[in-house]
Amino acid sequence: MEQALNDTGWRGSQEGWLEAAYESLLESGVDSVKILPLAKKLNLSRTSFYWFFKDREELLAGLIARWREKNTGNIIKQSEAYAESLAEAMLNVFDCWLDQNLFDSKFEFAVRSWALQSEEILFEVQKADQVRLEALKRMFVRFGYEETPADVRARTTYLVQIGYISMQSREEIAVRMKRIPEYIAIYTGQIPQQRELDRFFARHGHRPK
Repeated sequence: MEQALNDTGWRGSQEGWLEAAYESLLESGVDSVKILPLAKKLNLSRTSFYWFFKDREELLAGLIARWREKNTGNIIKQSEAYAESLAEAMLNVFDCWLDQNLFDSKFEFAVRSWALQSEEILFEVQKADQVRLEALKRMFVRFGYEETPADVRARTTYLVQIGYISMQSREEIAVRMKRIPEYIAIYTGQIPQQRELDRFFARHGHRPK
């Protein structure tokens, strides 16, 4: 009876199914992203799923599209944002590492873990890495760096952050904020102005002691 009611009643939404899949991916990996467990999680019938997705593969493709749009899209957006100096441009990129609304590091880790067991997802990750590196490289070129130094600095900036994510490194926010001016100086060759740091700290609700 309950099954019949679910079949004829509320079927959820595409975004709801995607959100449940996202949560399962982060909690237990891609093998846990299956239709029946998701239906139970949402208290919906299994058949409800097929109103929104053709099959599990389409759901997984939706997860990758969501990851690509958020994590890669926002790195590109932040690298292209207005800045008076290269140091400030790098601080715009650093917004990604501190604001989960811009860049979801747990999602990033889950997708990279998924890539260890799927050549298709590995290709997606490698493609995303290249797109992100190119965006950072363009940022350095915009502020006067030649191609090769811009490429090396972009790689240094990006690969350190991916290392943080892959190692699941955890820092207290005060410690991380204290290190940021040094990171900016190393990555860009410029010492950030205090007004640039003040704006950065303010938008992340941080008050240096």
